[in-house]
Amino acid sequence: MRTRLTGLLLAGIATASLAVAGSYAQSPRPMEARQSTTSAAAPKQKPASKKSTTKQPAAQPADKLSRTEFTQAEDAAARLPGMPTDARFWGDSVADFQRALPTEPGAWLILSTGGEEGAYGAGFLNGWAATGTRPPFSVITGVSTGALMATYTFAGGKYDEELHQVYTTISATDIFEVASTPESLSDNWPLGKTIEKRVTSEMLAAVAAEHQKGRRLFVLTTNLDAGRPTVWNMGAIAAQGGDAALKLFRQVLLAAASIEGMFPPVYITVEANGRQFQEMHGDGGATGPLYFGPEAYLSPASPLRFPATGLYAIFNGKLTNEFYLPSRNTAGILGRSIGIALKAGGRLQLALAGLAAQKASIPFEVTYVDDGFAQVGRGLFDPKYMNALYEYGLTQGRSETRFRKGPPAATPASPTASTGASGDTVPK
Repeated sequence: MRTRLTGLLLAGIATASLAVAGSYAQSPRPMEARQSTTSAAAPKQKPASKKSTTKQPAAQPADKLSRTEFTQAEDAAARLPGMPTDARFWGDSVADFQRALPTEPGAWLILSTGGEEGAYGAGFLNGWAATGTRPPFSVITGVSTGALMATYTFAGGKYDEELHQVYTTISATDIFEVASTPESLSDNWPLGKTIEKRVTSEMLAAVAAEHQKGRRLFVLTTNLDAGRPTVWNMGAIAAQGGDAALKLFRQVLLAAASIEGMFPPVYITVEANGRQFQEMHGDGGATGPLYFGPEAYLSPASPLRFPATGLYAIFNGKLTNEFYLPSRNTAGILGRSIGIALKAGGRLQLALAGLAAQKASIPFEVTYVDDGFAQVGRGLFDPKYMNALYEYGLTQGRSETRFRKGPPAATPASPTASTGASGDTVPK
């Protein structure tokens, strides 16, 4: 049995499509087994120095790891050099969130974390599009691998085939290197290169065009200095145009998929009070595997109502708990813990979102990988496994019964349980 990392990251493209890192944490395979996979799936290694064939430790002098200090007040006032003021906002701020929303209501699409499990969402979205019934969502939000998926979906139907390719042809070598850094257990420089290749100026222009129609693309990172979620208004960044906008767009997607502790954080330059400094950003999944909006919108006691005509959520992976023995190493234990937390957080967020949608009198539809999908991968980001998951999602997306009304119970079905009409397990 296989548990996927649902990765805090990977957001997308890891976003970029990356859907990648998430599985790093969720895979039950021991680290040593991961390193012994075939060359097609083996993590990439940096070219050796001409002076030595032995890779040197990544340790750096303390002064190389220091950065300009800044205060909470300065961070709150920080702006992105050369970018519009609406390029980002605090994800927990109701006022900021409301200002960023479209003026016209429409359906919202919420895409979760999941790493390699993003192949399910990619297949589902393309299968749904093939039926001609997939809405032109007014708001799309993406966390971790969901960030990359969100970018392709937002950019328009002409990117559906590229979305397919991204989630069925990449392997571990396109995502990370098994080599610790002063800030992480492994290095995701290959993911950065993958994002550069996939996120082009043409894609930026497509995102900008959709933004100018009034639609919104929101990607999540976690500001590790402030301890708060940051929402990046990717359409506003794309509409700025130019090399600086493309660089920032790629940076955000990489940060969105940089699982804290597993991958190095991404440092984004901002300015306040006449000086520049760098904020530390990591995977948006640290604050939750999905983003519906500020927590106040999910609170049963809140008077706030979702200003949407419907909520559609795709959880990339299974939501039920799976049994396996974690490896006795840091990566194995940390990855297992992240996977457990993301599933629990996903079930809770989906349950609360269902109640919030009911309160707002709008449809709420959910899809996730069913326990009946039993394909097992060979190593991380195994193309064969991801292709099988994509095809499974494609079939689900084409089905007239593609959605469920809420998350399943935490414990999977047992021989003494049956499946109810909603797809959830119920005692016999």
